[in-house]
Amino acid sequence: MPRMAAYDRQDCLEKAVTLFWEKGFHATSLKDIEHALDMRPGSIYAAFGNKESLYSQALDLYAGTMGKDFLDNLRGQQTPIEGLAEYLRELGKLRDTNPPSRACMLVKGLLEAGAETPALQQKIETRLADMEAIFRQAFADAKAAGQIREPDDPAHQPDRLARRLQCEVMGLRAFAQRSGDRQELQQLAGDLADTVLSLQA
Repeated sequence: MPRMAAYDRQDCLEKAVTLFWEKGFHATSLKDIEHALDMRPGSIYAAFGNKESLYSQALDLYAGTMGKDFLDNLRGQQTPIEGLAEYLRELGKLRDTNPPSRACMLVKGLLEAGAETPALQQKIETRLADMEAIFRQAFADAKAAGQIREPDDPAHQPDRLARRLQCEVMGLRAFAQRSGDRQELQQLAGDLADTVLSLQA
């Protein structure tokens, strides 16, 4: 009979997400990982591989959760455009919550990764591209349903709109990371949401 693992893999990965999201890849030590996961080095290596492998798996969990949350929010709105706008408004509440970091873990990782960790950089870029593809599909669905005004305008094509939205989301999260006023963040998120709603026919 196979031996049962003495750890909860999902729970450990969630703890790893919290740790890496807060401290970043390079600043996180093996001791930090041991403490956060409550595991010995040999057990960590056997279960998840080295630090880079654990970080990569944590990125997958983070990106998957973020994508699911976005799609769940989208389905709760009457139109894709309204769903995208509501997503931005929710980001305006980042100062009302207490995540490990208000900046996106993927963006933080992208700024950290470099020539020393090319596999991680590729992983992060792929995950960001996945999120952009979700935005693009939402805009494409809105366009197909006749919900985008001036649909032939080059600036209103799903590809360009998705890239612009991802840029706005990154900027909004970076702004939230600053020590600032929660009302200012909510107002900025509301302004960006209104810009998205202005696309609606």
